Amino acid sequence: MSSTAATTTAPSATHRLDVDGAIGIVTVAYPPVNALSRSMRQAIIDGIAAAQAHPAVQAIVFICDGRTFLAGADITEFGKPPQAPSLFEVQNVIENSAKPVIAAIHGTSLCGLPEVHLGLRPGAGGTQRLPRIGGGPKALEFITNGTHVPAQQCLEIGLVDAIVPEGQLRDGAVAFARQVLAEGRPLRKVRDADDKVLPARGKPELFAEFRQANAKRFRGFLAPEYNIRCIEAAANLPFDEGQREERRLFMELVTGAQSIAQRYGFFAERMAQKIPDVPADTPTVAV
Repeated sequence: MSSTAATTTAPSATHRLDVDGAIGIVTVAYPPVNALSRSMRQAIIDGIAAAQAHPAVQAIVFICDGRTFLAGADITEFGKPPQAPSLFEVQNVIENSAKPVIAAIHGTSLCGLPEVHLGLRPGAGGTQRLPRIGGGPKALEFITNGTHVPAQQCLEIGLVDAIVPEGQLRDGAVAFARQVLAEGRPLRKVRDADDKVLPARGKPELFAEFRQANAKRFRGFLAPEYNIRCIEAAANLPFDEGQREERRLFMELVTGAQSIAQRYGFFAERMAQKIPDVPADTPTVAV
């Protein structure tokens, strides 16, 4: 096995390429939780590019150091001017790869799509890709609930391709990559998959029924309705048009007073749990 390592222009995120036969293993790290900051986005692009350029590599495993896979968007960047590369650029590099890319996911990547609790919608095409993988009804349920989805359920609806035993992630992902090559599986682009959204296309009554069934739960909140509109766009519009509509609605939410207040509450709650000079392992007591 050979290995190369590099640090991106921002020193906080790193990427490393290890080559194991025909498999390139791209490992990225941005402590403590591998949030998708600007430097992490660049590290992913650089790592995938290094594997693409390596002549021995036929398939790529993408994995994270530390206790978790990518923990989601870096919410400290919300409300600030966009910084390149964007998440869309990261997605394009992976989706347009000439070599299969296998994401090895672990830790707190719970497929919970929690953005609705921050008054937002899932970032970077989440409302356009999930319906194309799991169908409109599942997308409506997951995205508007914002609750954690177990790995087995993700497997059943096609959000993941395989589950490996704990502690065997890297070896399992490499074995899966070898299987993909051995079987000659075609490269898959979620953006081009329409079969799961066709049942909802041109049927506004399906979305109206969902709104009505959940009216009490959604009352007073903007984000659920905006997420429903995004999923409706996924059902009825080409992928790129749906992404533009998703982006437009996101900008309305992220700059709105309700989301700003919900994000403030999120940070305030986290800060309240971090009392200065109290050790992290101090036991808690119910009051």
